[in-house]
Amino acid sequence: MKPPIRTIFIGTPAFSVPALEALLSDHDFNVVAVISQPDRPIGRKQEVTPTPVKQSALLAGVPVLQPEKIREIIPQISELKPEIIIVVAYAQIIPEELLRLPKFGCINIHASLLPKYRGASVLQAPILNGDKESGVTIMKMDKTLDTGPIINQAKINLEPDETPSTLAKKLSDLGASILTTTLKKFISGEFKAVPQNNSFSSYVKMLTKDDGRIDWNDSAENIERKVRAMMPWPGAWTTWDGQTLKITAVNKEIRRIEQYRPGEAFSDHGKLAIQCGIDALVVERLQLEGKSVMGSEEFLRGNAKILHQILT
Repeated sequence: MKPPIRTIFIGTPAFSVPALEALLSDHDFNVVAVISQPDRPIGRKQEVTPTPVKQSALLAGVPVLQPEKIREIIPQISELKPEIIIVVAYAQIIPEELLRLPKFGCINIHASLLPKYRGASVLQAPILNGDKESGVTIMKMDKTLDTGPIINQAKINLEPDETPSTLAKKLSDLGASILTTTLKKFISGEFKAVPQNNSFSSYVKMLTKDDGRIDWNDSAENIERKVRAMMPWPGAWTTWDGQTLKITAVNKEIRRIEQYRPGEAFSDHGKLAIQCGIDALVVERLQLEGKSVMGSEEFLRGNAKILHQILT
């Protein structure tokens, strides 16, 4: 009987946890250490909180390392003699020296169907672009971002109401479900790492607040997707009366209305509606700067002066 494969897992958020748990539950892998980002203050009370990956590792009795920069602990990692390193949503570049260290390399679960959507905002991009499917890629990492050869992929269909949060859960579970089988077949030579076709590659940058700004000259269909894709941050937003107005939910049923100017607010059966470049959207929930999220009808009762003004 072969000894279990000495494994190091590198990851931080909840997205990474199912993959770690898949490795911990498979006797063919011996997770000798977990590396995660340092604990940070979170929430309104800014309480220092262990990362989800750290919490999972400690429950399993696995040692956790939390350097500010992973480069600082390469000698310590080397002493652990890992045969394979698994990286899932760590949020740091893995140094080339570390990529070369394990016998079977560093393996990454990436939340898109590479070479499409290399980069950061891979959960938002397929929703924003109206893709019909998304998925995960298990790849062998190389020195540049998300360009390593592909070992395996799995796909799912996107739902009409998909958001980054719902997609993250699905892709997290999907990646974990194929991880250990993929690794074993790769190690045995049954699966080969196939170079990506760079002619089909695309890159998605990290989102900024400005990415959430709504252009009302765009079509209602595109803006509806934007509202979903930008949840919960940076949120889809516009401005009215000098204040930021977040649109947190819109009706999926697009109104075939063209009689107003793009960005003009009007009432549709008591709810706030907004004319777009093509068609119009009925708002379900929104949040005025400094206020709580409220329903569209409630908002209109207290802010009727918005009607027939132009949002920008």
